[in-house]
Amino acid sequence: MTQRSTGLVFLLICALGWGSNWPVVKVLLAEMPPMATRGWAGLAAASCFALGARAFGISLNVPRAQRPRLVLYSILNVASWMGFVTFALLWLKASEGVILGSTAPVIAVLLAWLILGERPGWPRLLGLALAVGSIAVLFAGRGAEFSLEKLPGLGLMLCATTLFALATVLAKRRPLSLHPVAVTTWQLAIGMTPLLLYSILFEEVAWSALDMRAWVFLGWMAAVPLGLAYLGWFGALQRLPATTCTMGTLLVPVVGVLGGALVLDEPLGWREAVALLGTIGGVALALRAGEKRA
Repeated sequence: MTQRSTGLVFLLICALGWGSNWPVVKVLLAEMPPMATRGWAGLAAASCFALGARAFGISLNVPRAQRPRLVLYSILNVASWMGFVTFALLWLKASEGVILGSTAPVIAVLLAWLILGERPGWPRLLGLALAVGSIAVLFAGRGAEFSLEKLPGLGLMLCATTLFALATVLAKRRPLSLHPVAVTTWQLAIGMTPLLLYSILFEEVAWSALDMRAWVFLGWMAAVPLGLAYLGWFGALQRLPATTCTMGTLLVPVVGVLGGALVLDEPLGWREAVALLGTIGGVALALRAGEKRA
């Protein structure tokens, strides 16, 4: 496989993994406080990656010159995204959060143009508009409604998406010369530390009250959305342009809706079909445009 093909496979793994987390989080938030849900699952994922790296002889050593960048990317990629999004949902519905989260590729296109000189062509912009518009159609019928009372949540979501997009672009400008497993291990460990500290200080988890389904979903979150998906994301970043990577994340909310139908028995209808086809078409158009420019 070529570098691009491998990167697209990693990106698909990432989109499927993060998309599967949506219905899982809905279930877990009824059982556990939000930061505990993410923090402990992230710590478990980082621990498993560290053990795997040791077993397969993958070095986790980080050169001194790259340590500040590693900490910065960890805060932007993991801590700020999960922290800001979680608090934003105190004011926003999940559907509203997903719509705002889908602006990350738009912001990434602008930042990549300014910082990396990746000037977007009309086919890529058209694909981006088609994908984002399809996501808007998907959630238009799910009660998404913005008002002045929701401004704090709006601000937090825009901070989350902007910082995530910035991390993506900066990682392309000054990449970490580490194995993807090492990058995933350290970014999860560093990024989850503030969330865990918050949980320990301000939250209380009734571990003995968790039912079997909650334990299974907590394990799934650690293994797939916070494990394989982040590994796929960092693997894709090493092989694909920044804007291509963020375009792939537009598949996440669609996968989440389909997962909600399977796990939570949520209805599927014409909006879901339009969103799925439109998002896939928009992402494919943008990726095709990027391939022609490469």
